[in-house]
Amino acid sequence: MNAIDFEGGRAYRDAVLAAVEADDVRAIVLSAEGPAFCAGGDVLAMAGLGASSSDVTQAAHVIHEGIQSLVSCAKPVVAAVHGAVAGGGIGLMLAADYIVAAPSLRVAGKYADIGLTPDLGVSTLLTRAVGERRALEMLLTSRDLDASTAQDWGLINEIVDDPDARAAQIAQQWSTGASAALGHAARLVRASADRSFGESLRDEAHSIGQAYGTPEAQARIAAFAAKQGQRS
Repeated sequence: MNAIDFEGGRAYRDAVLAAVEADDVRAIVLSAEGPAFCAGGDVLAMAGLGASSSDVTQAAHVIHEGIQSLVSCAKPVVAAVHGAVAGGGIGLMLAADYIVAAPSLRVAGKYADIGLTPDLGVSTLLTRAVGERRALEMLLTSRDLDASTAQDWGLINEIVDDPDARAAQIAQQWSTGASAALGHAARLVRASADRSFGESLRDEAHSIGQAYGTPEAQARIAAFAAKQGQRS
């Protein structure tokens, strides 16, 4: 079920940092093998290791480095999800900019079932996606959402039979398109929740100026102008 133990959290953090920092990576795909995308933290493993409160806190800090890096990066991220997405798995899913789900998707909070509180950005990312009232409903009750309800609530973008293939198609389209502009568009949207409108405007001005100066933008602007000239 891809439950995350301490080693898995470090591996996730390291993989994210490598993808975000690699110059030849133009888009990022999150996907999972097995019957579920992610069932959250591997509580049984933690209990079996006799983990202390400080161990769990430190493990959360490590995987949060990966979540923060992915959410704030200037590369577009698509997630392919299926089966159970529970607890911290919700944070892994919502760190993506675009989410494609299988009909088998089931999303649930589950933290309270074992006396724990949200991590992996769930308290923030879930609230942004569905609103405070629905986020509280998911975290304070045992309700789980099927794929159709998750889409209605704004947790996912598409429901398809083969989310891995669809996510790969989307990433390929991004990679052959203006991926840098797409990545910064996603970054601007995500950053807007944590700052003033004036700060967002300044960042937009800087970002569009930087984008305008890139060879990719200049080529696309020239092609657009040429096409408009032909029409006129």
